[in-house]
Amino acid sequence: MSDTIDQDEVEAFQDRVMDWWSENARDLPWRRNPSPYNVLVSEIMLQQTQVSRVSPKFKEFMEAFPTIETLAKANTKHLLKVWSGLGYNRRAIWLKEAAQQIVERNEFPQTVNDLQSLKGVGPYTSRSVLIFAFNRDLAAVDTNIRRVLIASGFADENMSEKELQSVADSVLLKGRSRDWHNALMDYGSQVLTSSSTGISPTSTQSCYEGSSRQIRGAIIRILTETEGIRLQGLIEKLDCDVDQPELESIMKQLVSDGLVELATDDRFRIAD
Repeated sequence: MSDTIDQDEVEAFQDRVMDWWSENARDLPWRRNPSPYNVLVSEIMLQQTQVSRVSPKFKEFMEAFPTIETLAKANTKHLLKVWSGLGYNRRAIWLKEAAQQIVERNEFPQTVNDLQSLKGVGPYTSRSVLIFAFNRDLAAVDTNIRRVLIASGFADENMSEKELQSVADSVLLKGRSRDWHNALMDYGSQVLTSSSTGISPTSTQSCYEGSSRQIRGAIIRILTETEGIRLQGLIEKLDCDVDQPELESIMKQLVSDGLVELATDDRFRIAD
C-alpha cells in the first residue's frame, strides 16, 4: 500500500459510501436532534455498548433528564435506575459530573482540549462530539470505521492509532463530517462487517456472563430498589454464584468508585 493516497480513489470511495448511505441510513434517536447535549449522552452510552441496547435507553434517559441542567441536578439513585441495563455504571456518574462541569462553565465546550477536561471524555469522544454536534471537519476512528478503512484498501490491520488517524484525516468528506461519519459507521455495521471481511477488532470485550461486571450491575439494580441492605441480604438477593469474600471485594470497589456508600448500620446504599 502506497504511503500517499490517490485523490481519485478517495473521491470514488466517498461517492460509494455516501450513495449507499443515502438509501440505507439508520434512523437513530440521537441523530434526529444532534444537539451537543444529545450527542454527549449518546457518545458516553455507546462506549463499549451496542447500538441496539443504547437506542431504547437513550429515549428513556432523555425523558428523565431532558436538559443538561436536569442531569447535573439528578438524584444518583434515580440516575442509576434509569441507566440500568447499559452496564459500566461509572459512566452514568461521570456523565452527571460532566454535566455539572458544563453548567458551571455556562457554555458547552467546543474544542478538543476543553471537551477532554470533562469527566469521562477522552480523545475519541471529544472528537465525536465536535463532529456530530457541530459538524466540524475532524476525523474520528471507531471499530467500524477502522474496519471500513482497512477493507477499502486505505489502511491495514497493523497500523497504529496515529497512522489510522492520518488515513481518516485524508479521506474525510469535508463540509459533511457529521454525515460522513454516520455513513461510515452504518457501512461498517451493515456491509463491511467483521464476519464479511474477517477483520478483527484491536480488542475484544470480556465475557459478561458470570463476570464481576455482571455482579456489579446486579448489585446496583438491587440498591436502586432499596433504602439500604446488608451484605448477607445482598447475597440472598443476587441471582448469581458469588461467595462472601468475592462480594466484599466487589463492594469495596463500588465504594471506591463512588457508586455505593456504607452507612453506620452496616447497610450498603447508593452514594449521594
